This record gives sequence, C-alpha cells and structure tokens, in this order.
Amino acid sequence: MILQEKISGILPAWRERIKTLAKEHADVVVDTVKIEEVLHGMRDIKSLHTDISSVDPGEGIRFRGLTINETLKALPKAKGGKLPMVGALYYLLLVGEVPTKDEALEVEYEWGRRATVPDYVYKMLKTMPKETHPMILLSQAVLALGNESVFAKRYQEGMKKDAYWEAALEDSLNLTAKLPVIAAFIYRMKFFGETSKPKYNPKQDFGANFARMMKVSDKKGYADLARLYFIIHSDHESGNASAHAMHLAGSTLSDAFFAFSASLNALAGPLHGLANQESLAWLLDVKKQFNGVPSRDDLYKFAWDTLNSGKVIPGYGHGILRVIDPRFITQLEFAKKHFPDDELLKLAQLTLDVVPSVLKEQGKAKSPAPNVDAISGTLQYYYGVREFDFYTVLFGVGRALGVTANYVWARALGMPIERPKSLTTAMLEAEVAKAKQTA
Repeated sequence: MILQEKISGILPAWRERIKTLAKEHADVVVDTVKIEEVLHGMRDIKSLHTDISSVDPGEGIRFRGLTINETLKALPKAKGGKLPMVGALYYLLLVGEVPTKDEALEVEYEWGRRATVPDYVYKMLKTMPKETHPMILLSQAVLALGNESVFAKRYQEGMKKDAYWEAALEDSLNLTAKLPVIAAFIYRMKFFGETSKPKYNPKQDFGANFARMMKVSDKKGYADLARLYFIIHSDHESGNASAHAMHLAGSTLSDAFFAFSASLNALAGPLHGLANQESLAWLLDVKKQFNGVPSRDDLYKFAWDTLNSGKVIPGYGHGILRVIDPRFITQLEFAKKHFPDDELLKLAQLTLDVVPSVLKEQGKAKSPAPNVDAISGTLQYYYGVREFDFYTVLFGVGRALGVTANYVWARALGMPIERPKSLTTAMLEAEVAKAKQTA
C-alpha cells in the first residue's frame, strides 16, 4: 500500500529529529504561562506538536506548509471536476508531499475497497429513536465500527510499539473510507425515511461518491463542493477542540474509532462545529425579517439589535485568526462562480461588508472578521441540504482526514499519554502573592 510504503521511507528521519529534540534540547523553553491563559481555555499556550497543519493569525491555515490556494492549485484534480481529489489531500497530510495523480488515485482505490459498512452498523442506526440528533448517530456508528479495529486486535496480540502506526493507518483508512457512506445513510434515513444502503462506487472519487449517495441536488457543482468542503475542514492545528479531543484520547492508545468518537463529541458543541448552522440560521432570520436582502442601513441596525439583545453574531470572530478566514474566502469564491445571483449569497456578501464594522464599533471582539462557518451553510443550502442538524456531520467527515493523519503520526513518533498539571485557585493566588513580593 502506497501510504504505508511512503511513511515507512520517511519515518526514520522524523523519529531521529524527535529523538534529538527530546534528548539534546529538552530544556529549551518554548513558552511561558500566565494566569489569564490558565483561566481562559489555555488559549495560545504553545504545548502541542503537529506537522500536519499550522495556523498563522495573520495568514490562516497551511496544510504541510501550503496555503489553501496553494493546496487547491497543487493537488491533482478529480475526474470530471475542477477541484482536487480528497485522496490527494489525505496523501499530502500523511506523507507531507504533493502526490502525483496516480498516487492520489491509489488512496482513492484504498477507500473504494474499504468502504463497505458492516450490516450491524445499519441495524443499530435504524433502531435509534427518530428524534436522535445526526451527530449522535454518527458518533454511535463510529464507536460500533470499533469492532473492526485492526489496532485493538494487534495490540491484544502483543504488537510492538514500532508497529503501532501501521495498525493506526489501517484503522484510519477503514474509518475515513466508511464515513461518507455512513453520513449519507444517516442523512437519507433521518430526513427522508430511506433505509437502503448507499453504494460506494470504486470508480468514482471520494467527493463524487458522497454527492451521489446524498442524492440532494441536480445542480452542477455539488461533487466539487463536497471535495472543497472536506479539504478545507480537514484540519486546523491540534489545539481546536475536536482535534485535541482525538489527540488526547489517542494518547491513551485508544484505537482510531474510540478516539474519533471523542473528536466528534467535541465537534458537536455550539462553540465549535455547530456554529455553521447557527450562522445560516442568522442569515435566514435577516432574510425573513426584510423579505429578502435588506439595505445596508437596515442590516446595520439588525446586527446591533442582535448584539444589544445579549446574543452574538455567529460566524464572525476566531480564537486565533485576526484576518478573514481563508476558508471563508475560498467558499465565497466558489459560490460567486457557481451561483452569483443567489439571494442568500448576496446577503452573506452584504453581511461581510456590514458586520465587521459593527463588531469594531462594539469593541469586544478580538477579531471582527468572518470565519469558515459564516458561509459554509449558505453553500449547502443552495444545493438543497437544508437540514441544519446535518451540517456538523459534514464537518465531521472532513475533520476526520486531519485528525486521523495526526493520530497516525502520533503513534509513529511514539507520543506519550497527555497529562497536564492542574492548579487550584489557592495555588494561583499563591503565585500572585509571590509575583508581588518579587516585583
């Protein structure tokens, strides 16, 4: 298998780099911690390790050193589409280099032969109450797939530590291959009462398969949108809640299914993956209030009314970014190309013009710029996916690519179990007193 061969070839050098850092430079200080950071979500504390992606406050995400635009330009394109194969992105994340078309197709081939979902997963999903949230269904399905874990089986057989990553890679490929099938099944079952099993076509790529299995739109471009959506949502460093949850669970040597279920459960929160549906809901409220796209002055007033009522304007602001999220820009460009006259898109564009100025005037937001969630729902809505509760499932399918790549490399480099030290309030107060004495 090409991914195993490629990682095997580069792994010794990476292990040596980590070994050198740990043994010869262990006492080098990379950050300091203030009480503010301890009490406010450990924001910006430099304490995690990943080579899969990085986020610069003034630039945005880079996948293995490539910006989104560079990534989309460099990766081999899908047959019949304008955007790259998702398998090409997965190769980049795992191997650290841009694949050839044939190398990307080999990843797509691996997904195609691994995409069959066991019958017991479908049976379980069918027995869940009708009102069950799609994210619960997805998380339960992923947990159920743990019965198939190669890592868990080999670990019980006494697998050597040096081989952990190989079993982790097997689980990761099996998991990511099945996710679009499971997600499409959940969508059709939950919202349309269909219980037939989606069929993954090995002759089609990941994005085309998902679009076909969803059966949501006859409008051109949804397969490309699926490719774009999964690529840009794949990773955003290790510190975001869903990525960190998988890293933490994986550090205990939980298999990829246990660990990714933890990731999904973190993603399901309204401060994380659920924000995309809240952003769209806000736009639709505006549209309903004004029976279409309002004037700039009316939107300005509506935005202030939202803030004055004690609510936030979803989709604006970010914990790290201080500029417009490049993931937002990429989606906006896609929308302007495929449906420039759409009323909801025009509203999203007007919001981009108005809301940042309102947030600046308010003076509370560290960043008034839009993030990825500000427009992602708008694109799905245009193509007919209008069931808001499903949006985070889409996010989860994409996020699986990045977090499993991190999971494989954490096992390859022998990363230990995470165990940060906690401080009591009294301890923090003692530190304050000590600081005053030395001031």
